[in-house]
Amino acid sequence: MNNKQTAAITAVGAYVPDNILSNNDLEQMVETTDAWIRSRTGISERRILNEEGQGTSYMAIRAAEDLLRRGNLNPKDIDCLLVCTTTPDMSVAATAAYVATKIGATNAFGYDLQAACSGFLYGMSTAAAYVASGRYKKVLLIGADKMSSIVNYEDRTTCIIFGDGAGAVLFEPNEEGFGLQDEYFRVDGTGREHLRIEAGGSMLPTSAETIAAKQHYIKQEGKTVFKFAVSNMAEAAEQIMKRNHLSHEDIQYLVPHQANKRIIDATASRMGVSDEKVLTNIEHYGNTTAATLPLLLSDFEHLFKKGDNLIFAAFGGGFTWGATWLKWAYQSSKH
Repeated sequence: MNNKQTAAITAVGAYVPDNILSNNDLEQMVETTDAWIRSRTGISERRILNEEGQGTSYMAIRAAEDLLRRGNLNPKDIDCLLVCTTTPDMSVAATAAYVATKIGATNAFGYDLQAACSGFLYGMSTAAAYVASGRYKKVLLIGADKMSSIVNYEDRTTCIIFGDGAGAVLFEPNEEGFGLQDEYFRVDGTGREHLRIEAGGSMLPTSAETIAAKQHYIKQEGKTVFKFAVSNMAEAAEQIMKRNHLSHEDIQYLVPHQANKRIIDATASRMGVSDEKVLTNIEHYGNTTAATLPLLLSDFEHLFKKGDNLIFAAFGGGFTWGATWLKWAYQSSKH
């Protein structure tokens, strides 16, 4: 009997906007084709939050509300609320504070966590550490990004990739040894030259010139980022398996960041994991940055059985990357 307190996911929730931007739509906007996008990325459509005045918090709130409903939970019982995002509603004011207030989590504190596409993965570490310490009982972790707010729809290298969405999970104490087991994280700061928004930060504040030069949109050097992502995301997943003596047979599911189908395939191949164990929804959502991992958990929750071994892997701007091993803590029922 394992008496050590661990931190396990006990509920999930999600939200994606209704508005769909298909590859065929993008063919009318930039020089690209549906076949090219599918073959290079695995994406056929993505969701876009396009109502005026609605930001990342709108989706985060709805994902949290979905979790509360599905888990039959009282928001007043939440101790801490973390929002992992690259696209906060506004600078300075934490999006998490607004989300907590809007869902009625009046007893919680909260803050935002930014690690680009690795945000939710790193957030899992933070949330689990809070719970495992015994200090907090219920930590709500949300990954949410309105990538359409920072994408230039005249730039075919980025506009085909990203979509909007939000997902949420609840971490609670577990006495059976389930939950987060191990993590392997790394960074490489030279990567910020290859994937970034140039202006709007303290190094290059907003000005008429930066706006005119379109320096407030995300830019990436696709080939460089792809090479880094393939090698490092796969290596992190392999490391987590090696040091925990896990074989591909021990893994029930790979939960990979949804950046590119070819990166996902390379990671699965390195791990020796068969296709049926690899969770993907990139075809319908594109890359929703910090939302990809919790959206996968929400979409595939019905498949998970108590005790299943899940390997999470992600790669993002910074560069940031890593992998975690989590044992699923409950028998899911279809919702």
